[in-house]
Amino acid sequence: MAAKFRRGDTVVVMTGRDKGKKGEIMRVVPAESRVYVQGVNVVKRHTRATQTSPGGIIEKEAAIHMSNVAHLDPETDEPTRVGFKTIEDNRKVRYAKRSGEIIDR
Repeated sequence: MAAKFRRGDTVVVMTGRDKGKKGEIMRVVPAESRVYVQGVNVVKRHTRATQTSPGGIIEKEAAIHMSNVAHLDPETDEPTRVGFKTIEDNRKVRYAKRSGEIIDR
């Protein structure tokens, strides 16, 4: 199945404690249906000091399930679903169902 979410896409969180936050996808884990979104689902990790890092409490983004995020429509800046269509040069692209605008670059 084609990927609806890709690294660099702008999404909005639909549910959970970060509901309404917008961010860019940093990493996608399709096997687990999870994405890492910049500034969303930030957790604290207590890390031990190593030769390369001083250790301490660091904050980093944790994964969030794909079903809890939605694409931002490039035209209206509102949440939208994603569809696929083939354009003139026989290329399969993603498009926003709300406005019909093509998401792929």
